[in-house]
Formats: sequence, structure tokens, C-alpha cells
Amino acid sequence: MRKWLQKQRAKSRLRKAFQAAGLYVTYRSGERELKVFPKIHSVINDIDRIEYVFTLISGMDPKEVLKKEYVFQQVFGQHVQLEGDYKRFTLTIYHRGLPNELSYSFEKIKPHLEGLALPIICGMDRYGQYIAYDAIQEPHLLIAGESGSGKSTQLRSILTTLIQYYDESKLHIYCADLKMSEFHIFKRCKQVKTVCTTPDQLKRMLSFINSEMTRRSQLLNEKEIAHINELPLNERPPYILVCIDELVIVKDDKDIMNVLIQLVAIGRALGVIAILSMQRPSADILDTKIRANLTVRMGFRAADLTNARIIGTPGAEKISIEQRGRFLLKREDLIELKAPFLPLERAKKILEGYKSTDWKDAISSDFEAPNPEYKEDVSEEKILGVLDDGVDEKR
Repeated sequence: MRKWLQKQRAKSRLRKAFQAAGLYVTYRSGERELKVFPKIHSVINDIDRIEYVFTLISGMDPKEVLKKEYVFQQVFGQHVQLEGDYKRFTLTIYHRGLPNELSYSFEKIKPHLEGLALPIICGMDRYGQYIAYDAIQEPHLLIAGESGSGKSTQLRSILTTLIQYYDESKLHIYCADLKMSEFHIFKRCKQVKTVCTTPDQLKRMLSFINSEMTRRSQLLNEKEIAHINELPLNERPPYILVCIDELVIVKDDKDIMNVLIQLVAIGRALGVIAILSMQRPSADILDTKIRANLTVRMGFRAADLTNARIIGTPGAEKISIEQRGRFLLKREDLIELKAPFLPLERAKKILEGYKSTDWKDAISSDFEAPNPEYKEDVSEEKILGVLDDGVDEKR
């Protein structure tokens, strides 16, 4: 009886929201005017949330429901999520919101990375749980959002976490910082093989990556296997993470874009994963061949719905400027998270313990891969030779 009364009170509260939002159809019966509200199918009251499922009366405009989301916030509080299509909608009211601040803590994050081949930390959800995923199972990530939305801090957290989690025998990171403002702190880290700052350096780096993918493809073919993870540990090459910030700067370079298309198309089986970051993606920046293979999206605050849809995270345009660090994560579902906040100076202190005094940039120097059974030939002659041989044109 008690649960039934609670459910009736919850339904009554939702009808008041419908009333305030003008979401009803009016009928006349003689002198009486009747208001028919959307039909409430279910009310689920959990410890963490209340979830309503309702359908519109035929003839009601579903756009009006989304326009009136602010009314639901006025009635139920700001921690609401409204999802639906042309007729059926789900309204979720969370009893707690995302944290206003989430300080970066590797100790708290690490347990959530266990068992993932190439773990990418995302952030914390409304239930106080850290969310991470395996980039080998869900390859290639797009991070997008306006300046000041928290995108750069998220990149910093992802890379700093991976550097603490894996040594250079398991992971090689190749960075391109075309704004010359984000990745300089990762120079000299043992796992980071290069930090490019010019389009020419990026072109050389990607040409080497292309050559390395050819080498790995031949290795899989020889061993008659489908993924490098099927190789014995002593023969397995390290994962390669290619992280490019502000791809828009080189969007017109066909050689670079062609290699990126190859990378996101076949990289997963070869252990080569891309993270692409930009402020405002558009159809002319992100070729559909690239965009289709970016299986995970992180949408920070977007300028408008058009930008949010291109990112793949509609709703990111609703994140306010005061909500820095909030973003929508698109995997199978779309959920809102809070990104860990890792200030630049603190990241520098963390990374000091992972830097090498004899670090050499792979773009201009020789180095040996730590795995004695597998060696990446990244000498300057090799990298420059890849360009001269015209690998891009052949593939």
C-alpha cells in the first residue's frame, strides 16, 4: 500500500509538470474543458533516481517536450535527464548530481582500469562510480568541445593515467600538438616517443605509423592470427596510441588525412589506436570515413545542437559555461560524466618520475624498442625513407 501511494504521488507530481509546461491536449465536453496529459506508463523509484516513462497524446509535438526541459528542472530540480523520440519519452530524476569538482587521483582510478587491455579513464557518473573503457575493444576516440570546456584537461588525465599504468614495453605514445600548448609536458616520458608541433613533423610521424601498421599486418598474416593480442607475450609489439590535438590545422593535407583513414580503419587489430581532439568538428574536417570509425565520443560543451550532433553527443550544447569538466560520453548509450581535474603543474610533478634523462625524439633520433623480440625501426633514415618511398600513394 505504501509503495502504491508513493507511486501515485510521483505520478501527480509529473502531471503538475505537464500542466506547468503546457503539455496537454484540451477537449470540450459541453461547458466543461478537459485536459488530457501524456500517458504515464511506469514509475521506478530507486535509491539513486526516479524514472518515468510516458507517451504523448497523438497530435502533440515532441519538440515541445524537449523545449520545456527547463520546466521539469524547475519542478524536480536541476539533476534531470530527458530522452525520447517522436512519442515515447523517459524522464530520469537523479537524487544526486555530478560532483562540482573531481580532483584527479590515480590511486582511486587504478582499480577501475584492471582487466582492460588499453584503459581510457573517462570520469565519474552520477552514482559516484568511475567509468573507464578498453580502447582495444572500443577503438578510436573523438574528444571535442569549446575552449575552456575541460577538453584539454581530459586529454592530460588520459595520457597521464596511461603513463602511470603501463611502462614503455607495453605502450608507445605518439603526440601531435599543433597548437604547441598541450603536450609539451609529456616530452622525455619513456612511453612518449615523439611530440610533433608542425604539420611536417606530423606527416613524418604518421608515415612511420603507416609503415609500422604494414609491418604488423605482415606479422599477423605470417602467424595466421587476427589480432596482436593473440601473439605470445615475448613476441607481442607494444600498443601504439596516436594522439592528435586540433586536427583542423591539417584538414586540407590529403597525405595526413589518408593515413588517418587507414589508421582508424585497420588499427584496432594491429594495436594502433587514435585519439583525435578538436574544438569544433565539422563535416569538412572529419571525413565520414574517419568519423564512422571513431567508436567512442566525448562531447564537452558545444556551441549549438549542430556541433553537438556532429560530435555524436546531442545535448552537449546544453552544458553551461559554469559546468566546466562535464561532458557526454557516447558508447552504446549516452551518459553524462564529470572529468577528473588535473592541473598542469600537478601533472608535471606526477610525470617527473616517468621521464628519462637520455630521451630522444623518435622523429629525429634512433632508439630501440624495449621488447627484445620486437623492434620498431624508427630511425630518422627509416622515417624519412617512408616518405621518400611514397607509402601513402601505394596504400
